[in-house]
Amino acid sequence: MAAGPPIEELHYADAPDVGDVPGPKTRSLLERQREIDSAAVAYPDDIPIAFEEGKGATVRDVDGNTYIDMFAGIGVLNVGHANPYVLEAVREQGEKLVHTVDFPTEARLELIEALGEIAPGDLRGNSRVVFGGPTGSDAIEASIKLAKYNTGGDGLIAFRGGYHGPTSGAMSLTSNTKFKGHYTPLLSDVVHAPYPHPLRQDKTPAEAVDHALEEVQAIVEDPYGGLANPAGIFVEPIQGEGGVITPPAGFLQGLRDIADDNDLPLVFDEIQSGLGRTGEWWAADWAGVTPDAFTSAKALGGIGYPLSATIYREELDTWGPGDHAGTYRGHVVAMRAGTRAIEYIRDHDLLAHARELGSHIRDRLREAGSETDRIAEVRGAGLFIGAEFVDEDGAPDGEAVDAIQQYCFEHGVLVWTAGRHGNVLRLLPPLVLTEELADRALDVICEAIDHVTSDS
Repeated sequence: MAAGPPIEELHYADAPDVGDVPGPKTRSLLERQREIDSAAVAYPDDIPIAFEEGKGATVRDVDGNTYIDMFAGIGVLNVGHANPYVLEAVREQGEKLVHTVDFPTEARLELIEALGEIAPGDLRGNSRVVFGGPTGSDAIEASIKLAKYNTGGDGLIAFRGGYHGPTSGAMSLTSNTKFKGHYTPLLSDVVHAPYPHPLRQDKTPAEAVDHALEEVQAIVEDPYGGLANPAGIFVEPIQGEGGVITPPAGFLQGLRDIADDNDLPLVFDEIQSGLGRTGEWWAADWAGVTPDAFTSAKALGGIGYPLSATIYREELDTWGPGDHAGTYRGHVVAMRAGTRAIEYIRDHDLLAHARELGSHIRDRLREAGSETDRIAEVRGAGLFIGAEFVDEDGAPDGEAVDAIQQYCFEHGVLVWTAGRHGNVLRLLPPLVLTEELADRALDVICEAIDHVTSDS
């Protein structure tokens, strides 16, 4: 018997159903937020909404408008809002014990075992887990420390277009200079290699891969490559913030080969791409490449509880007690939620569902693209989907994507953006999204595409 209700029973039946948005209660809360919250708040600038509640792949705002959620808290809510199977365990655990630092609990050990069972490649049954603080950045910081501790090196190889988080080490790996410009100096000796993106590099997929790998090899092996003492290679197996860039075949295996030849750890950032997002447990599984370590957060906390982890080869477990620490590495409610989410995904065969539904969504977007020359490419894997928009001259068109996002919001569908120029429509719906809901959302998205591209 499957754990919890079927996905068809998780959502508000009336989605989408919106009036004139944002409504009066939403506008009041947005104004109140502007008066007392940080100037760093960003998301309401793109979608002026004040949430009240959510179910499955649907949400309601404080004015009672109901939306289809196609970005799931930026890939956090893989099993949906308020999944009852996960909530049951959360309530039970919350009444007993919430915080334990790193003392053993059933919740902690069960999640470690569950992650070991779904780890990619030969990490399955050959891994250790270190929990960090509540965010993906904490997992990235832990993976940097793990690489340095095991190699004695201090130089890091990362990739252009990559995003790894807002803390100092994670920002050092992130390539966006505007994002980190106010906070330099960061970590020294971080070199960014090109990430293969054939569309933007005017290369064939094979040429883009060869170029990227030649650069990485030179950074590591060329005596004049500039990185004196490398500690590891850090890469998103699919770039998220960079624009849902899905690397061509051979890239990740090439990185694996370079890492092996030079005794360097290869670290995959699976924070956005993991826990079933791509239709496999990890994006690494698509390439059949096993990293030495990988990071997880976002969906790891089940239904939005903050939790991050770095999973790594047993041989790298050379730390002594206290060599990596953090107060919130014992959030047992989040751990119970994470295990329940894994069980729900497995019992409802959501990996296959994500593959099939993702293919359907990409097909509909490509069909919309056949009606205009403004969609340069539709790409992704599973329910990790990007559509790149260009203007009449073929240049990146972020304004079109902003307009599509606004149109979708006004018609009850929440979508997000990505890419260096903000010109990629990014869809990250919960894995529990049904085909019926997906088609309702796509009707609106395709209307938005037609409306925006025909008017411009």
